[in-house]
Amino acid sequence: MAEYAIALDVGGTFTDVTLVELESGRVWSLKTPTTPGDPSAGFTTGVQEALAAAGITGADLARVFHATTTATNAILEDKGVKTGLITTEGFRYVLEIGRHDGPRRTNKYLWVKPRRPVPPERVLEVRERIDPHGQIEVPLDEARCREIAARFRDDGVESIAICLLYSYANDAHERRAAELVREVYPEARLSLSADVLPVFREYERSMATVLNAYVMPLVGSYIGLLRRRLAELGVLAPFHVMKSNGGLVSPEVVQVQPVCTALSGPAAGVMGATQIARAAGYDDLISIDMGGTSADVCLVDGGQPETTEEGQIGDWPLHLPMIDVHTIGAGGGSIARVNAEGVLEVGPASAGARPGPVCYGHGGTEPTVTDANLVLGRIPPYLLGGAMRLDRDAALAAIRERVAEPLGLDVYAAASGILEIVDNNMMGAIRVVSIERGHDPRDYALVPCGGAGPLHGTALAELLAMPAVVVPARPGVLSTFGLLFSDLRNDFARTHVRPLAQCDPAELEAIFRDLEAQARAWQDTEGIPPAARGYEWFATMRYVAQMFELTLRWPVREVNAAVIEQMTRAFHQRHQQTYTYCSEDAPVEIVTLRVQATGALQKLAVPRGPTPPAPLPIREGGEDGPSHPAPRPMREGGEASPVGGRDVYFRRGEGFVATPIYDRERLAAGARFAGPAVVEQMDSNTLVPPGWACRVDEYGNLILERQQGR
Repeated sequence: MAEYAIALDVGGTFTDVTLVELESGRVWSLKTPTTPGDPSAGFTTGVQEALAAAGITGADLARVFHATTTATNAILEDKGVKTGLITTEGFRYVLEIGRHDGPRRTNKYLWVKPRRPVPPERVLEVRERIDPHGQIEVPLDEARCREIAARFRDDGVESIAICLLYSYANDAHERRAAELVREVYPEARLSLSADVLPVFREYERSMATVLNAYVMPLVGSYIGLLRRRLAELGVLAPFHVMKSNGGLVSPEVVQVQPVCTALSGPAAGVMGATQIARAAGYDDLISIDMGGTSADVCLVDGGQPETTEEGQIGDWPLHLPMIDVHTIGAGGGSIARVNAEGVLEVGPASAGARPGPVCYGHGGTEPTVTDANLVLGRIPPYLLGGAMRLDRDAALAAIRERVAEPLGLDVYAAASGILEIVDNNMMGAIRVVSIERGHDPRDYALVPCGGAGPLHGTALAELLAMPAVVVPARPGVLSTFGLLFSDLRNDFARTHVRPLAQCDPAELEAIFRDLEAQARAWQDTEGIPPAARGYEWFATMRYVAQMFELTLRWPVREVNAAVIEQMTRAFHQRHQQTYTYCSEDAPVEIVTLRVQATGALQKLAVPRGPTPPAPLPIREGGEDGPSHPAPRPMREGGEASPVGGRDVYFRRGEGFVATPIYDRERLAAGARFAGPAVVEQMDSNTLVPPGWACRVDEYGNLILERQQGR
């Protein structure tokens, strides 16, 4: 029997779904509205609609993949459960003190330190002490642990974080404290720093452990509900969830370490962009996923997404291994406002799904980026292939009243200004992941995705002199393809601060091998066969006494003097690239060792040709939707025939230009055409300005390049 896999990414506005027949590569993609009150309902609807479109049942599914925002939203919206923290005596105020700095681009005189997820009155101390080398100096006060557990139980604390000093060197006290708490308060959810982030820096380790506890009951309940709903649909296939590091794990891991999914959706999008661009011949790329509320930017060098161990979610540090995604408030729903000084601002405030942009007709009154694109003719008066009608007159009136008249501008110049500002905001985000980190964007292709990304891709490429723009065949659901392209992956780390010159190779290798043993235990629980298992070693390094580190891949799975010397040279080179200087005479030290374990899955190959969408309720003809013929299979040969045309405003000062409209599903592999043009499809629209040329590659990607002399 044919095997199918399904991937679902639950976003703020839509739940994206892709179903694939693994052997043939046939793909069905669709979007269904997200149900904020109960995201599992939208998830279930997406599965049902995909199964119906393919004419199969839940029993035919071999794999189910999911990217979730449950943990992210709970943290950002301050909707986690009542949480307590057990810490070492004398360290009660670690969370409250934090770091002696404030966020960038914030007025230091007006900034107020945000309220912590756990207030000091719910941070309780226990007498114990382990030294930095793991030796017990003061035994754990077990009676105090029982007393704390009883107090938390009586206070209605649902989730308890345990973060004791130097537990990354010896976790015995944390493990014992957890046993004692369970004896007194078995209903409590427990989060141990030894499980979440066993590395140094007390504030960051405590915050990660607390955030994990803060969202654990919510994520656990959500995952449990999804598994029940899948069972009701007859789905017996393995179920995996995307982590922030771009790998998949089982629900059991997510229920213990839910905070590892904080960038689940953006990570899936990057994985999708990486594989699509590689198939198109681009290993060096910058992806920008522009949805309704935000834009997520990531640099991919040599086919490998940039990663970081110094991430952040909202106001809080999250020092877990994750794909290095830089997010700003720039999306189709970003609101345009004239501030008190008479300056036009776009974002970060968003109209969200409800009321949404003015043109959605759901009660929105403030103009957004989507309204500006509609007014300028860059998108048609409908979305989702005609399933959703847009009100251009309402958008025009809102921009005139809220932006054009206060600034004394023509309404179309005002709309163009809105787009120029959001483009420059996104350009700044791209500069953060490229120029500020030693990478020249002119050496990278741009991969715009998300529902709004392809509308802005060429403008961003022009601002940064990037050579090409690659628009995937299904940009609006690319994160689901990322799930289908991914493997199982988990990380295991241990802090081991030693100057490299003083390192004992045997000691370092013993630590790596111990981490590999932990990795194998995880692979056993995932049922990964030996032939599908993989391991990579990493070292976090710095100059001695430096405050920040760089993570480098260990070249081979062994440690000797020659490898240590190779790592030293590699560190100097990376430091030079990142910070524009290095000190080759300065001593270098290792801070943390990490093993990344993988389990290869049967994955989707990048589909050739179009990926036909599942049927949608398309209204035919007139103002309510397109009158284009139904999508048909892509043909070889280079045919590129417009299906219509309309006037589109590209640049201020040039006015509207008569522009051909192309149906993405009807463009053949090898098709070529020059701008101006707009390419429409179910999940997105692509803008091809004058001076740009477009060709369709064998995978159905649009390759946009500037014409000679432009």
